Amino acid sequence: MKIAFIRLNMFEHISSDAMKPILFGIIRALTPECHELVFYDERTDPLPEVIDADVIAFSVETYTAKRAYIHAQKYRRPGTVIVMGGFHAAVMPEEILGYADTVLIGDAEGTWPQFLADCAAGHPQRRYTADESVPMCPVTPAPGVYAHRYYGIGVYQISRGCKFNCDFCSIKTMYRHVRRKSAAQIVQELSAMPEKILFFADDNLFYDKDSALETLRAIAPLRKKWACQISMDAARDDALLAEMKRAGCFLVLMGFESLNADSLAEMHKAANVMQDYEALIRRIYRHGLLIYGTFVLGCDGDREDVFERTYRFAVRNHIAVTNFNPLIPMPGTGTYARMAKEGRLRYRKWWLSDTYRYGETAFIPKHMTPETLQDGCLSMRTRFYSVPCIFRRLFGNLRCMTPMNLIVFLLANFISRREIRSKQGQLLGGILGASDVD
Repeated sequence: MKIAFIRLNMFEHISSDAMKPILFGIIRALTPECHELVFYDERTDPLPEVIDADVIAFSVETYTAKRAYIHAQKYRRPGTVIVMGGFHAAVMPEEILGYADTVLIGDAEGTWPQFLADCAAGHPQRRYTADESVPMCPVTPAPGVYAHRYYGIGVYQISRGCKFNCDFCSIKTMYRHVRRKSAAQIVQELSAMPEKILFFADDNLFYDKDSALETLRAIAPLRKKWACQISMDAARDDALLAEMKRAGCFLVLMGFESLNADSLAEMHKAANVMQDYEALIRRIYRHGLLIYGTFVLGCDGDREDVFERTYRFAVRNHIAVTNFNPLIPMPGTGTYARMAKEGRLRYRKWWLSDTYRYGETAFIPKHMTPETLQDGCLSMRTRFYSVPCIFRRLFGNLRCMTPMNLIVFLLANFISRREIRSKQGQLLGGILGASDVD
C-alpha cells in the first residue's frame, strides 16, 4: 500500500516556530517496510494539490480539526481510506467519523498496526481504540522521515500522560495513566539522535523523583542540551534542579497559569496553590536555567487588572519566553462542560466555526467582555515581545546567559514576535461550511 501521513497547520501560511513532529518517527517504526510511506508537514511546506495514496492519515488536534476535514474532502478518491487520529479523535470520535472512514482513538502503538493489517486485507474497521498498557514504541532515526530541518532541534518523549488533572487541560482525555520508557531505552534512543539540542515533549517530565534522578544520571554522559516541562513541585527541589543542569538542561517550561488563588482553584491547579512564585524563580535562576512561563487568563476569578499584574510579573522576573493565553474551553475538559452547562459558549464548536479567528475569546467571561479578554492578551504579548522589553529582560538576567542560552533567548523571542503578528486574527483552518457549529 501507499500511505500518506499528514501533520497539519492551523492556517494556510507556513509557520516559523514548527517543532519536529515526533509522531512521524513513531509511525515509521510501526509501519511494515512493505508499505510505501510518505510524510507531509503543512507547517513547514505546502501540501500538494493531489495525493495519490491508498491510505491518507491525518494527525488531528482541536486547532487543526477543521483543516483536517477540509483536506479530507479535497483528497478523497474512490478506493482511498481516510483515517484520523490524535488528541481530537480521542474526545470527538463521532465528529471525526463524519469526515473520515476510520478513527484511531488513543496511541498509535495500540491502533496503527492493526489498522494497516485490516487495510491490507481489504476490510478496515470504522473505529480502533488503543489499550494504554501497550508499551511506548522504540524510535530511531529513519531516512526520509524528516525532510525539514526544524532549526536542528530534536524532539523526544520519555513519558506520556500527567499526574495532575487540571480542569482546562485535555491531557487526561487522552491518557488516564502515566507511562514511561526505561532509562536504558532512553539512553539508546537519544544516542541515536543526531541533534545536540533537544526538547522533551513530555507533559510533565518528572512523575516521581527517583525515576527522574535515574534518568538524569543516565543521560548526562550523552552531553545533550535540552529543554523540558516541569511542575512546581520539581521547581522546589534544589537537588533535582542541580541534576537537571548537570544532565544538560538549559530551559524549563512552567505553567504558572495565574497569580490569582481563586483562578488556580478553579483550574484545579493543585501544584501551584500556596506557592511563592518569585522564590521558585530565583531558585531556578541560581541553577543557571532559563524559564518559559505560560499563563491562562479569563477565569471567573479574573478581573481587568489581571493583564497588567501578570505582564509586570513576567517582566519583573525576566522570564525568557511566555505564552499569555486566553482560557480556551477545549472539548472533553471540565472547563468546556461547565461553560456549556452555564450557556457561556459563544460557539457550540468554536474549532469548526467559519467565523472564529485565532486569539478570539470562545466563551463569555464572568467579569469582563470577550473583547476585553482578547485585546488584553494580545496587548500583553505585543508588549512582552517588543524590542525594548526583550532587551530589558535579557540584561536583567545575564547570570543565566551562557553563549547557548543567549542564542536560544534571542531566537525564541524574535520568532515569537513574528508569529504573534502572523497568527492573531487569522481564520482558523479555512472555510468548512459545516452546519450547527456556531
